[in-house]
Amino acid sequence: MNSDTIRIGTRKSALAVAQTQLVADALTRVFPGMTAQLVKKQTEGDRILNKPLLEFGGKGVFVTEFEDALLQGDIDLAVHSAKDLPMDLKEGLAIVAVPEREDPRDVLITLKGSDFTGKEEIVIGTSSLRRRIQIEEIGTSLWKGIPVRCENLRGNVQTRLKRLLEGDYDGIILAAAGLNRLGIQADPAFSYQYFDCETMIPAGGQGILAVEGRIGMETWPQIWAIENKQARLCLTLERRILKLLNAGCHEPVGVYSRIIREGQIEVFGIIRREDQIKRIHLQGKTEELDSLAELAAKGL
Repeated sequence: MNSDTIRIGTRKSALAVAQTQLVADALTRVFPGMTAQLVKKQTEGDRILNKPLLEFGGKGVFVTEFEDALLQGDIDLAVHSAKDLPMDLKEGLAIVAVPEREDPRDVLITLKGSDFTGKEEIVIGTSSLRRRIQIEEIGTSLWKGIPVRCENLRGNVQTRLKRLLEGDYDGIILAAAGLNRLGIQADPAFSYQYFDCETMIPAGGQGILAVEGRIGMETWPQIWAIENKQARLCLTLERRILKLLNAGCHEPVGVYSRIIREGQIEVFGIIRREDQIKRIHLQGKTEELDSLAELAAKGL
């Protein structure tokens, strides 16, 4: 980085650009003389939309190009949705900043005025195994015993909403954070049902942005300006649990934590392995994240 320009890598989707712009704006607000330049790249995960992620590499398909660019010095930072970030980053890289967490909830979106009375099944679009096991369970109470069938749905937020409008699905599930960041959480064509985080446990890191950079950059004064202590604690705990579970996108797993008071954190988790669903809800001290993570992973 030169003294007045910082280059920030981002995927090309509208949501990725909006998220990266939030980080860029936060940096330039605190350091008015700085220019933030967005460097847009298309990743393998963006190019291949007709397959589930687990068929061609998992979460890393959204990240590899940016990690290479960071190590080569082509960009200074990269902004990711934390839930898309693999457990192990390339050597020499780290999550150098964690901004404040957005709304972590999942949202069920249906067409306004939809009436599912008499339907034999409800078809929900989602590419997430975690969302699938939970909506199949929740759905029996939502739709009075009508079974839920999930079909794969990938692509950016606008593509997914378009396919709902075209009648490919009865409903789709998206992250509230993405809708908020895009400013499309109140489209009159749709009905929105927000699930609390106990009912539909989010993905680890959902609603959090992870700013990746080279090790050592976390000491930059510019980075301190966008760091949020609570979001960092929650992301650290959630990622530690996922790492202990050795869970990637090949298994349905959700982990969500929140600070309940100074020095105290609670965590919710869900996983399905060998057709058995396990859940945990634990509380512990923020200074003892390792032992809490081990307890959570053991329970799951």
